[in-house]
Amino acid sequence: MTQYIVTGMTCAACQARVEKAVGKLPGVKEVSVSLLTNSMGVDGDVSEADVIRAVEEAGYGAKPKNAADAKENKEKHSASAKLAAEEEALKDHETPKLVKRLAWSIGFLLILMYLTMGHNMLGFPVPAFLEHNHLGLSLTQMLLAIIVMYINRAFFISGFRTLFHGSPNMDALVALGSSVSFGWSLYVFYKMTVMITQGTPNSDLMEIYHSQLYFESAAMIPALITVGKTLESMSKGRTTDALKNLMKMAPKTATVERDGKEILVDIDEVQTGDVFVVKPGDSIPVDGTIIEGDTAVDESALTGESIPVDKSVGDSVSAATINQSGFFKAKASRVGEDTTFSQIIQMVSDAAATKAPIARIADKVSGVFVPAVIAIAVIVFIIWMVQGAGVVFALERAISVLVISCPCALGLATPVAIMVGNGMGARNGFLFKTSESLESTGKVQIVALDKTGTITAGKPEVTDVIPVDGVTGKELVTAAYLMEVRSEHPLAKAIVNSVPNPPCPVHPIINWKALPGNGISAEQDGKALYAGSGKFIRTVCKIDAAMEKREKSLSEEGKTPLFFARDGKLLGIIAVADVIKEDSAQAVKELQNMGTMVVMLTGDNERTARAIGKQAGVDRVIAGVLPEGKESVIRKLQKYGKVAMVGDGINDSPALTRADIGIAIGAGADVAVDSADVVLMNSKLTDVSAAIRLSRGTLRNIYENLFWAFAYNIILIPMAAGLYRGIHMNPMWGAAAMSLSSFTVCMNALRLNLFKVHDTSHDHKMRHPASIEEVIDNNNNNEMEEKTMTKTLKVEGMMCEHCEARVKKALEAIAGVESAVADHNANTAVVTLSTDVADDVLTKAVEDQDYKVLGVE
Repeated sequence: MTQYIVTGMTCAACQARVEKAVGKLPGVKEVSVSLLTNSMGVDGDVSEADVIRAVEEAGYGAKPKNAADAKENKEKHSASAKLAAEEEALKDHETPKLVKRLAWSIGFLLILMYLTMGHNMLGFPVPAFLEHNHLGLSLTQMLLAIIVMYINRAFFISGFRTLFHGSPNMDALVALGSSVSFGWSLYVFYKMTVMITQGTPNSDLMEIYHSQLYFESAAMIPALITVGKTLESMSKGRTTDALKNLMKMAPKTATVERDGKEILVDIDEVQTGDVFVVKPGDSIPVDGTIIEGDTAVDESALTGESIPVDKSVGDSVSAATINQSGFFKAKASRVGEDTTFSQIIQMVSDAAATKAPIARIADKVSGVFVPAVIAIAVIVFIIWMVQGAGVVFALERAISVLVISCPCALGLATPVAIMVGNGMGARNGFLFKTSESLESTGKVQIVALDKTGTITAGKPEVTDVIPVDGVTGKELVTAAYLMEVRSEHPLAKAIVNSVPNPPCPVHPIINWKALPGNGISAEQDGKALYAGSGKFIRTVCKIDAAMEKREKSLSEEGKTPLFFARDGKLLGIIAVADVIKEDSAQAVKELQNMGTMVVMLTGDNERTARAIGKQAGVDRVIAGVLPEGKESVIRKLQKYGKVAMVGDGINDSPALTRADIGIAIGAGADVAVDSADVVLMNSKLTDVSAAIRLSRGTLRNIYENLFWAFAYNIILIPMAAGLYRGIHMNPMWGAAAMSLSSFTVCMNALRLNLFKVHDTSHDHKMRHPASIEEVIDNNNNNEMEEKTMTKTLKVEGMMCEHCEARVKKALEAIAGVESAVADHNANTAVVTLSTDVADDVLTKAVEDQDYKVLGVE
């Protein structure tokens, strides 16, 4: 999507006109104009020149966001230049101009009001040459009104230009109201001059004529509208503070090692593979991997986490985070536009340039609102004239209708709230790619969670150490460490990593052997040592009933029990599992309390999946599904409501794309996952409920804004027209009320800055169709999955989930195999086939991985 800066827009009608003009161009697929940021996003095969021409023909100005950068550097757009362009686009250029304009307007308006109200109504003194000089006073009022109107000429230029183009905007209402007031006053002034030139001045008649002048209204209408526009502009400027503060954190320089020396270079000169140095207190310049040193890094700018994260050799670091303590060196892995920080800026900027579906309702209303108001004003004038009211009274009513009916509040109701919501999300570590995703996230009814890396930590950990009677826990762990330390198996690494102080054996381990599909054998001080599955250990020693019972219970909990024996006697069991994260159960509970059904999708076997699902507290477990299978399940779930899929954004991309809302969790450096609508920078599952909570809060704020915008017009237009008996509104008060409405909407949206995304006290369940519960009650896995041809292999030698993964991968590499689900507890591998595959082909694939196939059913 190409982004442009649009100038000259003042209200929702302007926004709608620009969208309509560009949308007509051949090749344009989508166009979205933001009044809030004065930006436009255009998607399609269309030249920049054609887009700019279309905008200019509509009466506005446009230029590409990267125009300055392109002029200075035609070969490439540097990351810092693009950030500068984004920051320039968000900079508040309008408020300083409006403040200056307002100051001059108020200065001359005060003099005018002194003459019209202070002198005429309160008897304040005036210079002698104006005392009892109605014509002189009228001429002075006219000149002052002309000055104020000239200072605010932008209203008249824009208003009459759009009026002549056939699509009047808010400025047209202001220009018409002020011009009609001035025109009527000018007519009365000429009548006064005629009396003088005819030599028949009548002081009483001159007094009456003078009271019919509306020069102060002609000046006050644009002046008061400028007050409102200034307050509105200040409020709009605050909505982008979160993004602007992020941009200010962008590092400008980096210290890199070149030719054995540390040199300071511009950030755009850092190349992938460069070694850069970061000292305590410095901002990290680019994404990289630490190769020397230890430190603690403040990542709050990216993740919202205030607690520093400890980093050591091999850990990754991200640009714009702060090195709090420790000196380290790192190798650059992502530079320029590829860094996590740059992609966050781009993502939030893109979101600002898109439009939420609810905003289009306001656009459609605004598109017909201004012409309708002009028509209403004319009708009001005619009706009052027909009823015998004076011209002055009828004009007052018509002018009041014009100036009070400005659609500014209507046009700002959605974009201001969306921008603040996006900023709040960015501050708290989750990013909505589009305004539509921010609006839609809060409407989800079913949340589907991937297991590995989402609900669980994604790596095995030791969960239980169970020595037999007569053996200490330390003795068991020491023996296990000495045998597993040489192994590359993931379960072995989990055991090794669980030992903080590695033991130093008196007698060395000799004759160490890995036995594929079984375990490990070794010798120490003349005694035989064994480690492996229960089946393997039973061949070397006896396992009593108590330990067999523990083995069974551990397996039912989704854990992998590893047995250890010495000299023909069992030492004990160490259980290893991919444990759930600390906040997973809490996150699932929060989602359920918000009225969503939580489903876990995983490729793991049924027993392990159900054990994890039970710990997490999910409503539904669907096991043994491939990425393609997950996509199919998502499609079926969508029959029952809006579905959000939560995964890592890469392996789960088909499901993320298929879901109504795709949420990538723990994406880290892969923040710009194309298939996700929402990206969570942390690996916290509670951020899913926080994102839904923020979306609902933002949508609630939009509804409040739209309510007040519509209610304002519904209540005050009849009042301005004089329909409420005994209540007549002066055009000046109408201008003040209009300004206040826009300011009120902006301030209400800014309340979102106080929104607590992790506060569960106000959560409430959305009302959903009863059919959603039917997914839990009436559907089973067989119904969720397509019924296809399957074969079951009896496999010997699988010990853990990683063995399952090897068998699964080997089988799925065979043409005609749609999916494979291995279960080391049941010693089976169930293969789903699209076409018949020979048994010997399946057998060979498994046995090539050092496992034995006992039969195929």
